[in-house]
Amino acid sequence: MSNNQFTRDYYENGIETGISCYTNYRWIPELTIPMAMTMIDYLGITPKHSILDFGAAKGFLVRAFRLLHRQAWGCDISQYAIDCADSLTQEFLKTSTPESIIPFDKFFDIIIAKDVLEHIPPNDLGSILKLMASRGKRLFVVVPLGENGKFIVGAYHLDKTHLIAESMEWWVAKFNEAGYSLLSADYRIPGIKDNWARFPQGNGFFLLESI
Repeated sequence: MSNNQFTRDYYENGIETGISCYTNYRWIPELTIPMAMTMIDYLGITPKHSILDFGAAKGFLVRAFRLLHRQAWGCDISQYAIDCADSLTQEFLKTSTPESIIPFDKFFDIIIAKDVLEHIPPNDLGSILKLMASRGKRLFVVVPLGENGKFIVGAYHLDKTHLIAESMEWWVAKFNEAGYSLLSADYRIPGIKDNWARFPQGNGFFLLESI
């Protein structure tokens, strides 16, 4: 996975250029703040908990958590996306590098990886998951699901950086191999990715705890 893939075109002209599902990727508070509140309720996040948004892009989820008085930080491989964050969120974001994938010197109560892990080359996934297990107590993952390399939600194939289209069982096995115990696995959490609710098994929602 290369930073060179997640450029301005990826976020602003992805549909037009045929490289992603994004066009004019922007802060929409009426969508992101309720989603952050859903995560707070579902995960039991209190103001004392520390959160890392792994793959934070422009920092919108971090911004929403901060507005809801939660301690959130974020990292992303895209320097372009990090540079686009608003001035108040910028101080809580850092760019991930191959040498420092989680560029914060702290242990988090929960790491959130929403729409991120499917971008990671399968051969690198295990090491990334083990790293996250060593840096966070719990991990909340949201990924698109597939079968035999094909996504259940066909639109996910529009993103050329999507590399993993596998089943819920496949993901659970990978999490177990990386040292996580499974607390829950669901196809649907109302309030998160509601726009794909018409595909009952199109997405996986996993809550995990490092052993």
